[in-house]
Amino acid sequence: TSCHPALDAGSLHYITMKVNVSFDLPLKRNPYKGRYIAIEGIDGSGKSTQLHAVREYFVKKGKEVILTSEPKSELITGQLIRKILSSESKIPSNAWQYLYSADRVINHEQFIEPALKEEKMVISHRSFWSVLPYGIMDRTGSDYDYAVANSLLVSQGILSHYHQFIVPDMTLYLQLPVDEAVKRLSQMDKEKEIYEKKSKLQKIAKGYDWLLQKYPQEFTVIDSQQDVARVTADIIAKISNFVVSKAGNPRY
Repeated sequence: TSCHPALDAGSLHYITMKVNVSFDLPLKRNPYKGRYIAIEGIDGSGKSTQLHAVREYFVKKGKEVILTSEPKSELITGQLIRKILSSESKIPSNAWQYLYSADRVINHEQFIEPALKEEKMVISHRSFWSVLPYGIMDRTGSDYDYAVANSLLVSQGILSHYHQFIVPDMTLYLQLPVDEAVKRLSQMDKEKEIYEKKSKLQKIAKGYDWLLQKYPQEFTVIDSQQDVARVTADIIAKISNFVVSKAGNPRY
């Protein structure tokens, strides 16, 4: 949709023009020998805990593992995002996911892709998949409208003619009921963030459910209600099986 002003009897009016654009693009796959693993889930599902536990396991196995996150706190963009998440700063909701996208570009170009080129394993706390469950809620508020999903896929560089982010080789989704997530978050000794409310977590969980239905081949679901050690063991087993299954692929 585009608008341009037109003068009519001294008044300024806007003429709205609607243009329908349709195209089909594949996800951008990792072309390097390194492996790109992402851990996704609603707030409180255990992503940070598992990120470090899994890294420790593979480092002991002799793997070179790089940890990263979205947002990336070391970057100026990530620092601003953290301030907004903790309600220290505010920006318009329409700008929110674009800020994430800028942070993601720097993270991919300066950290993720160089590590993959060097055949390292990259494990990320979140990835571009978070754009949809969180972005849909940011854009539509209380009316959780999946109609905006396609526009987010394009505008945030997931399906775009101009720029695309590499899709993780494997995305582990830590599935946890919202009530349990709220309970865990209430017990954490950390500053609360804007998404850590039951009403928002419910909408975000629905967004992930939509992703699992839309892209089932991209996600490996892990039951995060289990004890921490069991979740870690499940993740390690899934990643190990993935690495073995790809061993004969020249790309790996």
